[in-house]
Formats: sequence, structure tokens, C-alpha cells
Amino acid sequence: MSLRINDTAPDFTAETTQGPITFHEWIGDNYAVLFSHPKDFTPVCTTELGAAATLEQQFANRGVKIIGLSVDKVDDHSKWAQDIKDVSGAEVNFPVIADHDLSVVKLYDMLPAEAGDTCEGRTPANNAPVRTVFVIGPDKKIKLTLAYPMTTGRNFDEILRVVDSIQLTAKHPVATPANWKQGEDVIIAGSVSNDDAAVKFPGYTTVKPYLRTTQQPK
Repeated sequence: MSLRINDTAPDFTAETTQGPITFHEWIGDNYAVLFSHPKDFTPVCTTELGAAATLEQQFANRGVKIIGLSVDKVDDHSKWAQDIKDVSGAEVNFPVIADHDLSVVKLYDMLPAEAGDTCEGRTPANNAPVRTVFVIGPDKKIKLTLAYPMTTGRNFDEILRVVDSIQLTAKHPVATPANWKQGEDVIIAGSVSNDDAAVKFPGYTTVKPYLRTTQQPK
């Protein structure tokens, strides 16, 4: 099953470093970021979990819960947490899913059904596609997917930026341009007529008939 933007994120139950969860119940009325790893004690992933831990409060300030996943057991995750702290200086206070039976990564189409049902004997290279980010809304719909190669560390500042855009455009009839950052001008949605734009966004700028910009709504 291929997952696309606006699909419902599959629900599941799993063991994590903070005990068992049911995913949709765990998300609740929040946004969520689920990001996956091919194996514990891998170098790039160690830096990524540390980066996420460093930014956890910034995600929380936006009403976003973060959760990791790695194709190994809870005991391995718990041991790995000390290495992550040593490298980044940050405690991993968010849950990390133990997907030792590969059930979640197959449910989310990161590995094929024929991959088997155990992490035993599998290398990071076997699990290379398990490097995906999903941003999921309170409605449990997928808002973003990103897949990374094993040799490229993820940019969590970019994930925060996307969350800011997703939350802003969910509340206002606007879109955000390339490289947009919080506080910069935005694009008025095409669904808003010029007459309505004059009321909603007084003083807006027409760059092209189909490209109108305005200050970021509060």
C-alpha cells in the first residue's frame, strides 16, 4: 500500500521506549512527526535522534508530538539512548517504537511484505528505505512525507518550517512560497477572489494575476 498526502495514517499498536501505544490514540488532538531508522547504533541516525531531542520543546510549543521508530528491540533502543545523549548532549524524552517484527515499516510501505517478520540478521543496508518522515495532523491525515538516503542526515529545522506552513495554511486561505520562513510574506490562495482579497488582505501585492502576496496573517 503506497501512502500519499491526505491519506489516513495507518493506526497500529506497538511497544516503545515509553511503553505500549496505540498510534492514533497517542496522537490525540495533536500534530505528530513520525521518523524512522533502519537500525540502532548507526552513525547518521544517532545524530538525527539527538537533533530531534534538542528541538523537542520547539515541536511541543507548536502542539506537535514527535516519535521515532527503529528496526530493533526496546532494550537496544534504551542502550542506544546513552550514545545519543553522549553525542548530542540531549536526552531522548520522546518515545521510540521498537519494530523488531517489521510490522510498522511494512504497514507504512517502507519495506515490502516479503521482508520477513524479524529484525534478526538484517543489516542497515537491508533496511535502507526505513528513513522516512511523516507529518500527521490531528485528523490523522498525512500532511507530508520525506524519504532520505542513509548517507544524508535529516534537516529537522526544515521539518519545523514545514509544520509552521502546514499549521498556518490550515487556518488561513494562503500558501507559502519557496524557502518561506515564519514571519515572511505569503501567497493568497487562488480560491480567494480579488474582491475578497481586498477585504481579507488589504494592501496585498499583485506580482502576476495568479500570484498575489500579503503579510503573514496573525
